[in-house]
Amino acid sequence: MFFSHLFVPLYGNSYIIPKISMNQTEQSGSKAYLFSIVLVAVLGGLLFGYDTAVISGAEKGLQAFFMEAKDFQYSNIWHGFTSASALIGCIMGSFLSGYLALNLGRKRSLIIAGLLFFISALGSMDPEFLFFKQGDPSFSLLMVFNVYRIIGGIGVGLASAICPMYIGEVAPYKIRGMLVSWNQFAIIFGQLVVYFVNFFILGDHIQPLVEEMGKGIAAINPAAQWTVTSGWRYMFGSEAVPAGLFALLICFVPETPRYLVSVGKDNEAMHVLSKINGSSKAAIILPEIKESMVVKTEKLMTYGAMCIFVGIMLSVFQQAVGINAVLYYAPRTFGDMGMQDPMMITVLMGFINIMFTLVAIFTVEKLGRKPLLISGSIGMAIGALGVAATFGHEGLEVITCVSLLIYAACFMFSWGPICWVLIAEIFPNTIRSSAVAFAVAAQWISNFIVSSSFVPMFNMHLTEGDDFGHWFTYGLYGILCLLAALFVWKLVPETKGKTLEEMSALWKSRK
Repeated sequence: MFFSHLFVPLYGNSYIIPKISMNQTEQSGSKAYLFSIVLVAVLGGLLFGYDTAVISGAEKGLQAFFMEAKDFQYSNIWHGFTSASALIGCIMGSFLSGYLALNLGRKRSLIIAGLLFFISALGSMDPEFLFFKQGDPSFSLLMVFNVYRIIGGIGVGLASAICPMYIGEVAPYKIRGMLVSWNQFAIIFGQLVVYFVNFFILGDHIQPLVEEMGKGIAAINPAAQWTVTSGWRYMFGSEAVPAGLFALLICFVPETPRYLVSVGKDNEAMHVLSKINGSSKAAIILPEIKESMVVKTEKLMTYGAMCIFVGIMLSVFQQAVGINAVLYYAPRTFGDMGMQDPMMITVLMGFINIMFTLVAIFTVEKLGRKPLLISGSIGMAIGALGVAATFGHEGLEVITCVSLLIYAACFMFSWGPICWVLIAEIFPNTIRSSAVAFAVAAQWISNFIVSSSFVPMFNMHLTEGDDFGHWFTYGLYGILCLLAALFVWKLVPETKGKTLEEMSALWKSRK
């Protein structure tokens, strides 16, 4: 295997020595080794994006399939629950991440996440397996399908917490922000990939037209019938390919040095540190790690409530600014603006998101975390308030559209990647597993609240036909963006250039 000469095995104390010279190891370590293990870790971010976005192409065929059930009525409420059931798993997985990362290690926890992705993909594709008649929708089958989606959500919750934690703990401090930012790029790229995968799976077939409940399903022509019986299955099943690859490759990466030290495996930690940083630097880093881990764990509030508050509020603000509501409902929003081709503009927004995520990757170590977060918040506020001021005004559709694109672009070089960077590095070593779990759980809970409240807020009317909900929703997001900038300015410490071991002293000085 291509990676085999670079990685430490999963179990045991024997190591495959990487094919690099001792002189290179002593001086600077192997960049190829570091980038290879980070590349594998960011596949977890890609699966995060893939799993959360795959429902977008599959939900219409899935809805039509279950509306044919004879033992219950598949209502819009049931469809809303089914479309969002993975979020339940995301919350569960993020809470579990702290326990698993602490007791099993970062690497084994990611293996579990990969297996959950794989099981969910195959189970969502064929929920009838073993227990149900193929192609016969029923209430019991719906429950089994949602269980598989929740299993995938648990994988997402684990990956969302542990992938940036893993990268942050193996990366040298001078490039840690850049490498963790690649995880956000992988999430956005995973969403874009699944949009194209769904497009190619659908091919010449069409999505079914589903009438309101009580009227049944509209007549389905042969092209749409394939989407109802098979199309949505292939969309969910397509995730098994990257999930299986991730679960396999993660077996060949090393455990993080910080975790190895925490369980008394100093020699193994030294081996990994030497291969990443060079043996001379590793000899300096290892005692610093050991000093910060006099005890394996400490109580969550050991470094003060402010430490936990800042971490949690970073997660809350990342969602409270409304980005996922914008991304999830982009075609609907662009259509309500009066744009002629909302799907094309949505794809354009996807490419813009990727480009501005790259801006963060290549500037985070030069500019720092706080400047990017503050400038991004202000840019998002301008974009959101621009949407609020122009939405629904004839002749201003282009300004409304550009404002929304500015809003998304500013998120992608700031709160999108930088929030994950800070969550991965801001907590001291001895409480990182538990603190990250709480922070990421808060993020998924906030995601659920914002996403579920967007449509009711957006459609509010004071008088019949007015656009009150449109400007109120984006006006609220704009105000929250300004509050996010104030929060970062006043309370969030700058972590650029600081080692993970310095976080303990940083928070102790603030108690």
